Amino acid sequence: MKIAVLPGDGIGPEIIKQAVKVLKAFGLENILEYAPIGGAGFEAFKDPLPKSTLELAIAADAVLLGAVGHWKYDKLPRDMRPERGLLRIRQSLNLFANLRPAIMFSELIHASSLKAEVVSGLDILIVRELTGDIYFGEPRGIVTNQKNEREGINTMRYSESEIKRIAHVAFKTALKRSKKLCSVDKANVLETTELWREVFIETGKEYPEVELSHMYVDNAAMQLVKNPKQFDVIVTGNIFGDILSDQASMLTGSIGMLPSASLDANNKGMYEPSHGSAPDIAGQDKANPLATILSLAMMFKYTFNDQEKFNLIENAVKSVLREGFRTEDISSEGTNLIGCEEMGDKVIERLEI
Repeated sequence: MKIAVLPGDGIGPEIIKQAVKVLKAFGLENILEYAPIGGAGFEAFKDPLPKSTLELAIAADAVLLGAVGHWKYDKLPRDMRPERGLLRIRQSLNLFANLRPAIMFSELIHASSLKAEVVSGLDILIVRELTGDIYFGEPRGIVTNQKNEREGINTMRYSESEIKRIAHVAFKTALKRSKKLCSVDKANVLETTELWREVFIETGKEYPEVELSHMYVDNAAMQLVKNPKQFDVIVTGNIFGDILSDQASMLTGSIGMLPSASLDANNKGMYEPSHGSAPDIAGQDKANPLATILSLAMMFKYTFNDQEKFNLIENAVKSVLREGFRTEDISSEGTNLIGCEEMGDKVIERLEI
């Protein structure tokens, strides 16, 4: 086994350090190799995805990523900005299936902005197509049009094969859960998602056990707030998934609690928290490392097929929360406020290895 560790920018190195503690507790520190990405990649090699980083990621069995981005890079040419490195590694590794669970830990109900009865027991999995759609479609750019004014162009594009492969992932995922799948689109306006819906209906005939429903994205956004527990597995395209998964994160109290897995056709994956690099709190020991630690748990489950380690990590996180330890983003009156470093230590102490 080889795991490529890409700490990235902002709070990335701090939260990655805590996940690495877990790997060391399992005696796996010798399989780790580090490389820069994002702003760190630009600083080291003038490239947000250096060639050596990509080569390491390709050779590794899995990738553990912190976060990328910092406002100090916003004036760089677009291709040199940290976020372009993230998009490129997803595309280069063909990580087309992004799994983002939104689970309401009972200990954190107070942290949600919604009423307890609305979010209690919430367990949603969002399946997001990750390498197509408007983020990658061509043509794109800022041009001068015939009226001699600037015009921004992005192209929303999906091929039938791209839709089919994410559909199969979504249906197979639903089969392992409650056999309910909601496909989110905007088929009443966008031809791209009209095709999306048609392909999902066709593919659904191969999975008669799964109850397939469809919902427009604007309604889905409303329903996530109104009645989120009606959903089990949600599948959608790249841009809609980006937005809805962040919305779903706040149902659980904090985006600092949401892990994610980005998988290829063979379950090789890149694992990262759903949140960003938060440069405003970088280096202050305020970051919540639990989403990163839970992302590591997903790595064991999906890439290494090790359910035991997944359970050990998840149970350790639940134990820490049950005992009242909180980072700032999930703290409340009566809880024990601790920092990023100590939160990592608490999880290690409760790993029942």
